[in-house]
Amino acid sequence: MGALDPLFLARLQFAFTVGFHIVFPAFSIGLAAFLAVLEGLWLKTGRQVYLDLFRYWLRTFSIVFGMGVVSGLVMSYEFGTNWAQFSQKAGPILGPLLGYEVMTAFFLEAGFLGIMLFGMNKVGRKLHFFATCVVSLGTLISMSWILSSNSWMQTPQGYTIEAGTGRFIPADWWAIVFNPSFPFRLVHMALAAFLCVAFAVGGVGAWHLLKARREGRAPTEAVKVMFSMAMWMAAIVAPVQILAGDTQGLNTLKYQPAKIAAIEGDWDSESRAPELLFGIPDMEQETTHYKVAVPLLGSLILTHSLDGKVPGLKDYPKDQRAPSPIVFFSFRIMVALGMLMALMGVYSLWLRWRGRLCADVLLQRFALVMAPAGFIAMLCGWVTTEVGRQPFTVYGLLRTADSASPVAGGTIATTLVVFVIVYFIVFASGISILLRGFAQEPHVGEVGPDAHAPQRAASMQAAVSSTAAAGQTGKDN
Repeated sequence: MGALDPLFLARLQFAFTVGFHIVFPAFSIGLAAFLAVLEGLWLKTGRQVYLDLFRYWLRTFSIVFGMGVVSGLVMSYEFGTNWAQFSQKAGPILGPLLGYEVMTAFFLEAGFLGIMLFGMNKVGRKLHFFATCVVSLGTLISMSWILSSNSWMQTPQGYTIEAGTGRFIPADWWAIVFNPSFPFRLVHMALAAFLCVAFAVGGVGAWHLLKARREGRAPTEAVKVMFSMAMWMAAIVAPVQILAGDTQGLNTLKYQPAKIAAIEGDWDSESRAPELLFGIPDMEQETTHYKVAVPLLGSLILTHSLDGKVPGLKDYPKDQRAPSPIVFFSFRIMVALGMLMALMGVYSLWLRWRGRLCADVLLQRFALVMAPAGFIAMLCGWVTTEVGRQPFTVYGLLRTADSASPVAGGTIATTLVVFVIVYFIVFASGISILLRGFAQEPHVGEVGPDAHAPQRAASMQAAVSSTAAAGQTGKDN
């Protein structure tokens, strides 16, 4: 594979852009739900602290949502420039699915986002809460369509292949949308988005708790409430996510056994298989070096039976094997972080029971270190999913090598360099703004994005009346 191999560069470019992009939609999905909960609690209880936290995190949401939209536009062009063959063959199925996302989720979000961001003082409380809930619903609908299309690429069904062109033609839209892996991956991704936000919010709360301790003062109520809500989410969602991941693993074993073999680093199929905690898979020698294994655990986890049979990579031709070293380690990083998140949730429950949730320095330092854990785990999960599908774009049917456009490697390399430079400038600026905002402690009377929004007359009649009144005052003087 040469340095300017077009296929490698096209894959690298898409991996780079989607790796940047996915962080922001996940943040938006979880944060929109968190904002809906905060505003709902404010309306129900009347406590100012919930309104202050809503406005504090609404500013973050406005930046994250915008960065997600901008970064997502680039990938649409990449489908046409770098993956024309894929677009031509899978377009009859994936095109409508992505179009449905625009017609439902995008329009829904666009219609109510302005009210959510700038309408707090312009519309009634219930209408504003409705707008917040609709935006949150829109992010979930958007995620559903994206996951449906991506899941179809993992477990395709409901199609026919057109003779002569090789195009995938829809035969059953219900089967396409609700393909075998979609429900499991939808739940897993939604929970991942909630955990991303829970640990980000918890990290910000922990930072301000530690800062208050250093300054010898009591933390504000907003900081304590924010940290407490984040720990509740960690304690509830992290264990549920582990169970959701287990069900997705069973589904993957059924429909994509070669991916499971690559993830596990197993070369020979066997019953009563061990679980490799560590190892270095060698694709050339077809073995895994330096194994650290737990007997029987592999079969128990993957099949829920000590006697269950686990597939091996040697069951599949060499040109149909995913690169095991990548998915082997990405999967284990994801699992390790998931276990740490669950551990932190359980520890927070114990401290809450003892009445020391916001007083324990160890938990606060733990939460601060774990602030990016949700995003890192999610990225590792996506690497496992997408790299594990190789060498196919549509699993078992369309190879990645047959999906690329006939574009010169130098052209792709040039655009990749431009993307890297622009992305690091733009997104480094956006992230620095977010970090400066996180460094500011939420306080009583917090203002939202609409604090400096220009005011305008409600109608032309009002504007004329104001002008006439000003003129009359001038005459009187």
